[in-house]
Amino acid sequence: MSGDYSKYKHNHYVPEWYQRRFMLPDQAKLQYLDLNPEVMTRNGHSWARRNLLIRGPKLCFAQDDLYTTRWGTISNVDIERFFFGELDDQAKAAVKYFSEYDHTKIDQKSLHAFIRFMSVQKLRTPKGLAWLRSFTNSPNHNFTLQELQRLQNLFSATWTDAVWQIADASQSPTKFIVSDNPVTIYNRECFPGSAVCLPPNDPDIRRAGTQTIFPLSLDKVLLVTNRTWVRNPYQDATKMGPNRRLMRDAMFNFTEIQTERVLNEEEVREINYIIKRRALRYIAAAEKDWLYPEQYLRSDHWRKMGDGYLLMPDPRHVVMGGSIYVGYKGGRSEAFGSYGHRPWEPGYEDEARDAVESRALLKFQDEFSAMFGPKYRGISMQFGRKIRREEMEEFHRHHLDRDRNERKKPGERQRRRRLMRVS
Repeated sequence: MSGDYSKYKHNHYVPEWYQRRFMLPDQAKLQYLDLNPEVMTRNGHSWARRNLLIRGPKLCFAQDDLYTTRWGTISNVDIERFFFGELDDQAKAAVKYFSEYDHTKIDQKSLHAFIRFMSVQKLRTPKGLAWLRSFTNSPNHNFTLQELQRLQNLFSATWTDAVWQIADASQSPTKFIVSDNPVTIYNRECFPGSAVCLPPNDPDIRRAGTQTIFPLSLDKVLLVTNRTWVRNPYQDATKMGPNRRLMRDAMFNFTEIQTERVLNEEEVREINYIIKRRALRYIAAAEKDWLYPEQYLRSDHWRKMGDGYLLMPDPRHVVMGGSIYVGYKGGRSEAFGSYGHRPWEPGYEDEARDAVESRALLKFQDEFSAMFGPKYRGISMQFGRKIRREEMEEFHRHHLDRDRNERKKPGERQRRRRLMRVS
């Protein structure tokens, strides 16, 4: 075995540099929990291996020859050496950029590197590769790895069209954990034991109510919510969103990113619980206690977390419209609808859809304002450079008045009671 082969044989499906973002200062090892420890048998006696280990990043979330291709007796490590090597080199700075994002600097290069990394990270894990085999009907391991490179931007357009919120856990004693499925998919109607969630499956990211959780560090997490869900969270969460095409061009609006949401400890634990339930086998954390969020939850009901708007951006910083027009030198221009449709595609303009969403968004804004008060739970820059961190008194009063009237409608009080997260 050559030196080069040995160097690229031990494949991290969660990069070491990414794992270190979830370690405390001067910490060298993580608490590494095996959710399904191997059962050993000897002389008629069976026992499970120890499920909690203390390991450095080199020994966490890794598998020998996961990205090695074999052609007869010849082994090739070029995918690990070149494809993942380049990807991780670019992504390291991009993840740092978004973990510190504050609307003061727009970096297109970081965006492209970051969203490509997210998409590949969703596919490169043992769970992701197993799903990719079924998605592409890949006949063997070599072909699956080839398809991973070809489909490396499989999820990028859908996430680009969505609403992003970067939330902060700096005021919570509990911090974020990392799992063997770091790009975590949540849909309130797709319970962990349901058919669409049995390994290696996750809810389809194109379904209206599907949301994506991607921890960026101990203190920061990216929450990605499909735009149709923010505008209308009263629809069927499992129906497909307005644009089902995965591989397509898309335009991203940096000013729409919501920042400055501060999570309390209960919210961090709920997010960690979702991450843990969607992991395949392993999770890790800087502190042992963080690995067991279920011990502290008032309710672990899957649907109520979503109904309680845990992962939702603030709808008061979301608007209707959203078409993007781009002009180029020479007079050429392009247009993208709010759901990524092009002008010649069905769905680019849909007055009926817009009318439904407009009414639902206003209702959601009223409800959100009544639930959380005048202070925004996330701010964007799409209203201009002057940042307001809370509603003006007049606007807040209008929200409360309309919400009060909404509560009087048949069935509305019962629906609200189902939002409560207490069991």
